[in-house]
Amino acid sequence: MTKKIMLNDKYCLTQAVLDGTKTMTRRKFTLTLDKNVAGKLIRVYPSKVFFDKGKWLFDFDGKTYFLPKENYPRYNVGEVVAIAQSYKTIYDELTDKDGEEAANEWWCNAHEVIGGSPDTSGGNNNKMFVKAELMPHHIRITDVKVERLQDISEEDALKEGIFELAFSYYLPSGFRKPFNTPREAFIHLIDKISGNGTWDSNPWVVAYSFELVD
Repeated sequence: MTKKIMLNDKYCLTQAVLDGTKTMTRRKFTLTLDKNVAGKLIRVYPSKVFFDKGKWLFDFDGKTYFLPKENYPRYNVGEVVAIAQSYKTIYDELTDKDGEEAANEWWCNAHEVIGGSPDTSGGNNNKMFVKAELMPHHIRITDVKVERLQDISEEDALKEGIFELAFSYYLPSGFRKPFNTPREAFIHLIDKISGNGTWDSNPWVVAYSFELVD
């Protein structure tokens, strides 16, 4: 079953992905540390978790163990993931791109799943519960790594959708405030998206790299 990924629209992150200017995203990595492995309780440290040959592993006391599946990152290398958009947004995009007739045809084909009409408020304007199989745009995961949030490089900050103009750096949402470096702009962005203090708390995150498929 196809999975979907949610991106912040207030700061134009979905659009940044569709424009090809955002090719990375970071999500908090939650890990229950004590694991029963072969009858032995083992402490799993996020810093020891790594991905190798299609499997998630962790190192403990010089030995390598399989990471329990309940702690796997949500998305895997090579996986194609649907970009969540509201049904109304998709309808409007199709109307602008291919005309109202094409948009209405899509709506009719999806009607059994969606219900309602393109102008219905509420559910059709909310992308939280949309069906992944009805999403028109997808990304392919190309790399997954576990790191601290503050380990982000200037290069990776740019891949998060930060853009440069006239030697200054801006958030994907536009020209509200210039920053001196991509990393400085990302710090501001992550605190806006995930809450003040997120950067300072320096949580473990899963950093996903991806490419736009369609």
